[in-house]
Amino acid sequence: MITGQLKSQIDQIWNTFWTGGITNTITIVEQLTYLIFIKDLDETETRNERKAKRGFKCTPIFGKDQQDFRWKNLKELDVNARHNIFSNTVEGIFPFIRSLGKDKSLFSTYMQGATFGISKPSVLDQVIEKLERIDMTNQDTKGDIYEYLLSKLEGGGTAGQFRTPRHIIKLMVELMQPQIDDIICDPSVGSAGFLVAAKEYIDKHYDVTELDKHKDHINKTMFNGSEFDATMLRIASMNLYLHGVEEPNIIDVDAVSKDNEVSNAYTLVLANPPFKGTIDKESIAPGLKNVTNTTKTELLFLALMLRQLKTGGRAAVIVPDGVLFGSSKAHKSIRQEIVENNKLEAIISMPSGVFKPYAGVSTAIMIFTKTGSGGTDNVWFYDMLADGKSLDDKRNLLVDEEVFEAFSFDGVVTSSTTEMHDKFNLPDIITRFKSLRAGAKQSQEHKRKRTEQSFLVPLKEIKENDWDLSINRYKEIVYEEIEYDKPSVILERIKEINDSKDVLFKNLQRLV
Repeated sequence: MITGQLKSQIDQIWNTFWTGGITNTITIVEQLTYLIFIKDLDETETRNERKAKRGFKCTPIFGKDQQDFRWKNLKELDVNARHNIFSNTVEGIFPFIRSLGKDKSLFSTYMQGATFGISKPSVLDQVIEKLERIDMTNQDTKGDIYEYLLSKLEGGGTAGQFRTPRHIIKLMVELMQPQIDDIICDPSVGSAGFLVAAKEYIDKHYDVTELDKHKDHINKTMFNGSEFDATMLRIASMNLYLHGVEEPNIIDVDAVSKDNEVSNAYTLVLANPPFKGTIDKESIAPGLKNVTNTTKTELLFLALMLRQLKTGGRAAVIVPDGVLFGSSKAHKSIRQEIVENNKLEAIISMPSGVFKPYAGVSTAIMIFTKTGSGGTDNVWFYDMLADGKSLDDKRNLLVDEEVFEAFSFDGVVTSSTTEMHDKFNLPDIITRFKSLRAGAKQSQEHKRKRTEQSFLVPLKEIKENDWDLSINRYKEIVYEEIEYDKPSVILERIKEINDSKDVLFKNLQRLV
């Protein structure tokens, strides 16, 4: 969430555009995005240069004749000289940006629409000066800035489209453990937060030799998505490019429409589809309606994932609670399809404050595997009560930043593990889920009671409950028995109090 100083800094940049005569919201958002991308390119180049000194193979982003395009050099140039570099339509920085992707790549296609739109050198100078003061090394900061910028677009934040908090994305990636040969997709890609997190996981868990061996796969086929907003297509493409994916396969299409014909293509889906959205009935892909006959996007996206996954492919998707217990035929049919005809592994219920301040909707993470032939035996339910941040609009961090970033309590001596867990459930979720997957029958989860934070529910019981997947349907609440005194004892106590009051009153009267 963007607050305080950062919000003030972005607002100041926004005002600079306005006072400089640029008042179109989309233009401001796009121009700021390009400048952030250019700044990030230089930071990426600097990291690559450090890696090269340690023996890593890194292809330079900027050639010898393009050093003036680097942010560190741009900010030092004369105001007019800098503006000329931006406005030059033949040898300037924007033709350079458009040439970054491979010929005929989707990245190159989307970046063809990138044009410079700041006509006054003084405005560009002020914006660059203000951007230079913002520390964007933290990926969350960039995400918050994008979210804030997009919220300024007319209709921004509608239809349940809200940026997924980075720690929730990271949780889902840690649970799914992407492999280097996976083909990963986010059908509602947005700014590509899930795909970027998956790339970071791959980079962390494989050595340089393996990464180099699979370089073509990583650059061309591993990362996929769909998005129909032109601005988000460019943002997603730029975000992935900055994280080492040269040709991300992000297609320009409404994911659940007839125009999207992708099927049996992916081994892993990570997504947070739009909530409460609808699509024109005539536009829906016919195969999706066969699974769940509805116009609700949150149900259609689940049907889409089943279609797009290869057999054996896995999915982790955020759904609103209504998907889990909705009583309509469409709600029941998609749940039955996932539970009975595929393998539902887990439902992780999240507190309603996770998406604040943008939304207070209650959500859950659904994890399943496409089998086409069943396989659900027991479904693991986890009641996430604390995600490490306050559940109000401020979303303040409740645990040490080091603990929050590491998803681990190891080595922490400031508090007991129990106290930390009460504020931050994510490490426990990861540990328990991995244990369950490693040895389902031996896992301690089989011994957990319905009164505990996590437990297993057999297929038979879910079927008997009309495919209801809400945790409250199965969770048992322990009510502490309270013993009250007999009425006669309470009445005697009241009498004693009244007698005491009478004595005090009489004593006061004597003083008058």
